[in-house]
Amino acid sequence: MGKSRARRFKPVGYTPTAAVKMAAAPGEEDAAGSVQAEDLLQKLQSSSPEVREFACASISKIVQQKQVIPAFLQKDVVRCLGPLLLDKCMSVRETAAGALRNLSTCGGFEVCDDMVTRDIMTPLVALLRECSTGLDSNLEPATNSKDVKKNQVEDIANQTVNILWNVCESNSKALSIFNKENCIEIVIRCLSKFPSNLELAVSAAYCLQTVTEDNPELLASVDAAALQTLENVLMASATNMEMKLLQTLVAGTVWNLKDRIPVSCQADSINAMLRILAEVLSEDAGQFIIKMKEAESIRLRTAATDSEAEEAAANVEDASLNEDDRMVDGAVKEKNNADISDLIPVSDEELRQASFLLVAQKSALEMIVNMCCSDEPSDDEWEELSSSDESELCLEKAIDDAGQLMSPLCLSAEVHSALLNHFIPKKVLEKTRFPDDAALQICRNHSAWKPLITKMSTVQHRALTCLHNILSMLDIESLGGAAVLQELAQHLSELIFTQTDGPKRDEFLEAASSAVRALLQTMASKGIPQCLTPEQVMRFAEACVQSSNASTRVNAVSITGITGSVLAKGDNTAQTLKLIGNFLLGIAANDPSLVVSGGALDAIFDVFADGDEAEKAAVEIKLHQTLKKIQPAFKSKIRKEGREKYSTDQLCVLDNVKTNLRRFISYLETVEKKYKNCM
Repeated sequence: MGKSRARRFKPVGYTPTAAVKMAAAPGEEDAAGSVQAEDLLQKLQSSSPEVREFACASISKIVQQKQVIPAFLQKDVVRCLGPLLLDKCMSVRETAAGALRNLSTCGGFEVCDDMVTRDIMTPLVALLRECSTGLDSNLEPATNSKDVKKNQVEDIANQTVNILWNVCESNSKALSIFNKENCIEIVIRCLSKFPSNLELAVSAAYCLQTVTEDNPELLASVDAAALQTLENVLMASATNMEMKLLQTLVAGTVWNLKDRIPVSCQADSINAMLRILAEVLSEDAGQFIIKMKEAESIRLRTAATDSEAEEAAANVEDASLNEDDRMVDGAVKEKNNADISDLIPVSDEELRQASFLLVAQKSALEMIVNMCCSDEPSDDEWEELSSSDESELCLEKAIDDAGQLMSPLCLSAEVHSALLNHFIPKKVLEKTRFPDDAALQICRNHSAWKPLITKMSTVQHRALTCLHNILSMLDIESLGGAAVLQELAQHLSELIFTQTDGPKRDEFLEAASSAVRALLQTMASKGIPQCLTPEQVMRFAEACVQSSNASTRVNAVSITGITGSVLAKGDNTAQTLKLIGNFLLGIAANDPSLVVSGGALDAIFDVFADGDEAEKAAVEIKLHQTLKKIQPAFKSKIRKEGREKYSTDQLCVLDNVKTNLRRFISYLETVEKKYKNCM
């Protein structure tokens, strides 16, 4: 697996009662959307700052319902809100920034692109600069329910940084402007506020992790002072889960900036990063959720004894209702298991802490995945390039794309040592287990906690993906030897065959098949006996090929091919090899993805390339004749679809498969002749 860059759902929590009342009821948005948008956009032009603020807050609430966003875009909401980022009234600035933040978050990549096209970056950068000059002052101080002052400049900066994070993640032009305007200096300054404003620091850390990824142009802007700020965060004491999340995100930024770290300090930096990741992964999320729910219950009982029971109960109910409200049209689900911590009222501190932990664990696992990966095909490194088979078509496509061939898997000594010293493989394995039943039951019984179920599953999926990369990168001795691999095989077998809570989701199948594939490949390469029986492998592969995810289907054919190639070296295996051969032939002939078809053909080459049992099975299933029928269609699809649908790396591999298919058909002709002569 490669890098995971998930979008997240982080709407602003500010939703005045009036704005809520203005929102159309479900099913009425399409009809009323245009009128509603026009009315609110007119109010943005009012001479009254209160009216402008009200309109911004209303838009902020309404655009959380994704279906109304087109109506606002048609009325040019971005150009209407943009100037208000520099409004004379600070409250208008804050609510305008909140509306744009929600628009960019709920609208997704396409809306972010539209915002950049409509020049949102000009007022956004200007606002960020103004925030920079006022980060240490309390302009227009306000009070919250506990009469604690807040810094409005920091609140505005928080919204601004979130918008930047969204648009820079989506749009290369926005990222280029971010680089050119040296916005990183101001975002780093926002990060430095972590001792007093964790929310702002976390937003800054998310933004930094995004803008520093694969952005060499930005490296020159990262000076010693910026690196020192990052180090200060990493070395700070973490007293709660929000701080641990912050440190995890900063660790990801440091990894992205590792080329700016002096060589003499790199080992220490990598060790510090992995120490933080290990601490985060050491937490048992299920037990932590149980602990937090118990703490919430105690707090509410205490509130009841203080004659605040009614208010506390209302807060809990509001949290549940608000959570359901904000999932209109599956907005949260569409955002790839997004961080919903911003949706949780501040009063629900225990729920927020549980959410912070799960997001931190997901981020930590994604970071380990990126540490242990190379630049491979996006459809899950389904076959390495053969240097002797690079054809003219492959080289021509590489020149056209100015691309490079895949780099080999490699792991620096510093990373290798740190992974083992902090027991990362063991901690990753622990996270592959199914979520705690008791924690799941708590989440099912309390609607405000239900989103944590998806988060727990996401952690498991990331851990399985991470396990795949670790198996691919570390040698057997580092993993604990053959016995540990045998135990791991048994563990994965239990995972994939004992799930009882309904059909397996695509995310689980992709991650689990990826881990099984890496394990079986490692065991086969070292001659370690396979623990999964051929029947188990076939059953799992048949489930995987039903997935709509091409990577899952690639893993399925690879797993089958590995098992078949091991069987081909044994005795009395022809019958099983026939089943495997027919399974792979069906996929090679019928799968809509060339990558999957090519993977199936490649697996056939591995299974039937040698051995008496393989030759016997090949003749009995008429492998030669079937492949001759598949060959023209496969070549035609490469010619018609290759350049448009597939990357340089994928096309190179497909071209190799095409070449090897021709050679393999010739080989099968000799096998058939041999068998005919023996009859």
